[in-house]
Amino acid sequence: MNLRDPATPDSFTPTVRRLMAGEFDEGPTYATYRRRGTTDWLLLHTLDGRGNVGSGVQAGPGVTTLIRPGTLQDYGTAGDRWHFLFAHFHPRPDWLPLLEWPSVAPGILQLHPSPAAADRITHALSEAVRHQDSVLTQGELLSVNALEAALLWCDTQNPKAAQIDDRLLRAIEYIDRNLRADLSVAVLARESTLSVSRFAHLFRTQLATTPQQFVERRRLDTAARLLELTTRPVAAIATEVGFPDPLYFSTRFRRLTGHSPTHYRRQLTQ
Repeated sequence: MNLRDPATPDSFTPTVRRLMAGEFDEGPTYATYRRRGTTDWLLLHTLDGRGNVGSGVQAGPGVTTLIRPGTLQDYGTAGDRWHFLFAHFHPRPDWLPLLEWPSVAPGILQLHPSPAAADRITHALSEAVRHQDSVLTQGELLSVNALEAALLWCDTQNPKAAQIDDRLLRAIEYIDRNLRADLSVAVLARESTLSVSRFAHLFRTQLATTPQQFVERRRLDTAARLLELTTRPVAAIATEVGFPDPLYFSTRFRRLTGHSPTHYRRQLTQ
């Protein structure tokens, strides 16, 4: 089949209320043609093989493609196989800035995420597919939230958006998972596979703060949430967020918020 033959009949067009997600693993004859496109946005994330997603535009493993509403949809397998995740969706208004990707053809946008980011996008979209078939009444919202997570990970790879190096993201994720652990610059540099000097320089350049300042702020912000949402003793919270000395914790907390931990919690109930 010639995908761009004007005589090609239109493929089935789904009716999408909010989100329809799925996973296809197709052979060489797979093709879809919708001359008027759809009223929703279409996201295609290639897992394996390769697809033709527009005039002269292909998508290999890890590549993520967006097709705007009303855009000709002329896509199919390029070669022997195309394994991909997809999502037809109507975006919430606050998602629109997340959809401003580089254009590769009229109405077709594309990102080439790093392998680590592509894995995160794959996980989030797979969750969107899984929750869509959930028996839970919250299934649709869980699916929508998973799609939003995928779009947020895409945004970290968007050259039009402010980006953070993937190696720094690994360090930040490590910080959030291990607040009470040793989070020295040497440890974080090792997690990011960078030398200490290179890690510290890149961190300051991209995040406008030092690693030590970032870690302390992350710990104190988490402590503030625990003071707000739990009745745990201040000393226990201090230990949980990585301050073995409660007095030092109180000093640093007061410097950030202007209140001692006890007074900070008390004022919430007044």
